[in-house]
Amino acid sequence: MINKTFTAVSAAAFAFAGAASAQELLEMTSGYSKNLPILGTAAVNFVEKINAISEGVEFEHFDPGELVPSLEMLDAVSNGSVDAAYSTSGYWQGKMPAAGLFAAVPFGPEPGEMLAWMLYDDGMDLFQEMYDTNGYNVHVVLCGSYAPETSGWFKKEINSLDDLKGLNMRFFGLGAEVMQKLGVSTSLLGAGDIFPALERGAIDATEFSMPIVDANLGFYNIAKYNYFPGWHQPATMFELLINKDRWEELDEKSQKQIEIACMANLTDNFAEGEAKNFPAMVENVEQHGVTIKNWTPEQLKQFEAAWLEVVEELKAEDEMFAKAWADLSEFRAGYKTWFNNIYLPRPWN
Repeated sequence: MINKTFTAVSAAAFAFAGAASAQELLEMTSGYSKNLPILGTAAVNFVEKINAISEGVEFEHFDPGELVPSLEMLDAVSNGSVDAAYSTSGYWQGKMPAAGLFAAVPFGPEPGEMLAWMLYDDGMDLFQEMYDTNGYNVHVVLCGSYAPETSGWFKKEINSLDDLKGLNMRFFGLGAEVMQKLGVSTSLLGAGDIFPALERGAIDATEFSMPIVDANLGFYNIAKYNYFPGWHQPATMFELLINKDRWEELDEKSQKQIEIACMANLTDNFAEGEAKNFPAMVENVEQHGVTIKNWTPEQLKQFEAAWLEVVEELKAEDEMFAKAWADLSEFRAGYKTWFNNIYLPRPWN
């Protein structure tokens, strides 16, 4: 006699094995080492989230350089040599002038306003359009969100913006265009290359990330002046790029689960940054001899004036930049009705 219970269990086991074998494995390279707090761990956290909730797709995380160097990720995902990448579009500024607008906008939106434009206005449609019109075979999902960054670590105190002239500085995205206007020679270095460049004098200053991330990289050992606010990055958005062919092969449920995991990552990423940076600032000062400096209102106006010059140049140079900038500007004009009325002025007393 055939044991019906055994047969049923065996059939279920075979069905489960078949389902498991059908699961899609996507290799994902990250732009940031997993040992970097918040910045690097965000990609790891996304992989943990998606792998915990999905039965149809699984991601495998790789650090920068394990599959491809950070600045080659976009091309690698587009041509299919890598399935996916976790990064920020500001790295592609040299390839597409509009790329920085979907990463960090100097004197632009803070995280709440940036998310509003991207998720509930035209931002994400324009983001995908930018990749499509530039011939990249990728699907983009918003997958991380950062509070403002510091605006730089300097070996010497900056008493006026004239002191910036002639400096060599690591700088990111659209902010680098502003610094060049002010006489700074900028370069875009990966995280692991910054400290050695500072140490040997190849660069005089750097910006990179938040205080807790920068402390992990040891900038305070060489550059003792940490400047705020991060006018160049009031918010930073992070992307998950997936090869478009691989994305379209996924079933709709798996696609939705990826989007849900990324949405959770946005919240987690932002909240962690808000929670962990002020202790890092205190430690930098009390234990590492860092001096926290703030740009004066007059200096910030100079930075902004240089930024507006950059905007006009990029609008004339690139149709996609002009289109995205116009859309963002229109949204921001409307958003002021909400922002100026609902939020407490600072200081309110």
